[in-house]
Amino acid sequence: MGRTKCRVCGTEWAEFFISAGGLDYWRCPVCLATFLDSSKLLSAEEEKERYAVHKNDPSDPGYRKFLNKIFVPLIKRLGTPKEGLDFGCGTGPALAQMLEDAGHKVALYDPFFYPDKSVLDRKYDFVSCTEVFEHFHFPSREFKLLDGLLKPEGLLAVMTNFQTDDAMFERWHYRRDITHVVFYKEETLRHIAQSFNWDIEIPVKDVAFFTKNR
Repeated sequence: MGRTKCRVCGTEWAEFFISAGGLDYWRCPVCLATFLDSSKLLSAEEEKERYAVHKNDPSDPGYRKFLNKIFVPLIKRLGTPKEGLDFGCGTGPALAQMLEDAGHKVALYDPFFYPDKSVLDRKYDFVSCTEVFEHFHFPSREFKLLDGLLKPEGLLAVMTNFQTDDAMFERWHYRRDITHVVFYKEETLRHIAQSFNWDIEIPVKDVAFFTKNR
């Protein structure tokens, strides 16, 4: 199938990786990202229709427990009250509510459900992206946007399922969600950090904290 450009790091020679569930995926030999062939990306209308059925109720104890994976280390890292942005907050911005309950001030942005772009004209002490990175159609463009939203020494907190086992990729539940179009190994996240001169910390599996150094 030849080669294609990596949508994560921009490398020109990403190679065909696997056909799974009738879909083709590419693997970047530089950053090790795996991404869906661009011909299969959903339209904005199709994406919104699928996201609208997600039941992310901020008052749901089960959902809050799920978010504790990122919330607990994030609260420890933030310390005193800070001002942040929940980027890609979806239909129910539960993490933002949890952070506000803990004393932080959190703005909301989601291209489909909280589309006020004025919040993107400011800089923040922290930006959270919970179950968002895997949805980016053009990750390198989104990373630049996120970098611009952070104050110097600002924190970008990310939660996404790390891709670890190539042999299980076809059967992996995370891959089978058609809105999940890019998958990151821990090495991928470290490559992104290096590209932007961010420090990176992995407090727990599937969570990465990036700190802006400039």
